[in-house]
Amino acid sequence: MKVCVYGAGAIGGYLGVMLARSGVDVTLVARGAHLAAMRENGLRLKLSAEMGGEELVARPRCTDDPREAGPQDYVIIALKAHSVPGVVDAMQPLLGPGTAVVTAVNGIPWWYFHGLDGPYRDRRLESVDPGGRQWDGIGPGRAIGCVVYPATEVVAPGVIEHVEGDRFTLGEPSGEKTLRVERLSAALIAAGLKAPVRPRIRDEIWVKLWGNLSFNPISALTHATLDVIATDPDSQPVARAMMLEAQAIAEALGVRFGINVDKRIAGAAAVGAHKTSMLQDLERGRPMEIDALVGSVQEMGRLVGIPTPTIDTVLGLVRLRARMAGCYG
Repeated sequence: MKVCVYGAGAIGGYLGVMLARSGVDVTLVARGAHLAAMRENGLRLKLSAEMGGEELVARPRCTDDPREAGPQDYVIIALKAHSVPGVVDAMQPLLGPGTAVVTAVNGIPWWYFHGLDGPYRDRRLESVDPGGRQWDGIGPGRAIGCVVYPATEVVAPGVIEHVEGDRFTLGEPSGEKTLRVERLSAALIAAGLKAPVRPRIRDEIWVKLWGNLSFNPISALTHATLDVIATDPDSQPVARAMMLEAQAIAEALGVRFGINVDKRIAGAAAVGAHKTSMLQDLERGRPMEIDALVGSVQEMGRLVGIPTPTIDTVLGLVRLRARMAGCYG
């Protein structure tokens, strides 16, 4: 099996090490000092205590030129959502006739409406796929959904620290249990990861998005950690209102939520003093995943005719905050 991880940062590098050590033919696409360190010393992964606490090292093929790898069985995209349209052209040498593309990316995926029953079937989302670059350049028929749960961090070039979690939930947009998704699940499980295949992957996407949609922008605006946002008497009602607006949109599109809002908020509070990825990006001066996490929900709300007053307000403020910091647009 040939697997290319496009974007070998925190999550992509974690996947790359685990797959490579299990015998999969892995290519990691990266750049800069991180790529140089991986080429020289291999990619080091410091596992959390819950996974044994050891340090693993893998030496897969590492490159900034996908042409060196050629067609793959699977391409796992582990970039920030706003970065993906810009690499579609560079990705083409990886795409053979049967290549599946796994979207290990936060937020609403660009293929969301592919094959979805109802009036919005095959609708494209401008907020996550401007101009349809991914839809046209990758093709929705290649897409396999992936909801990423682990927390990892690049702590130095070529060094990734695993904080918690080992689950990558997979699913076909059609809901079918195809051979390609079963083979990928088996490979991830053989690598020591959890990789359940779910028939309703969109339900899983929304449960995770529920938190990212609300806690991420609030954290960027307030610099508060997850435990504070989820319990503070001023911020918690804002997050809850955003989540309820999102739930109405998702349910209008046929999504079923297995838990309620209050349980989801309690779960976030239990994580503790964690900085969201959006706050981390703001502090480091990096582009923030605003449109995939928040703008996409606003766009879908307008599509189904459901008002999103709280989402609109927070979205406007966090876009301004990001522009002021040079982290948006």
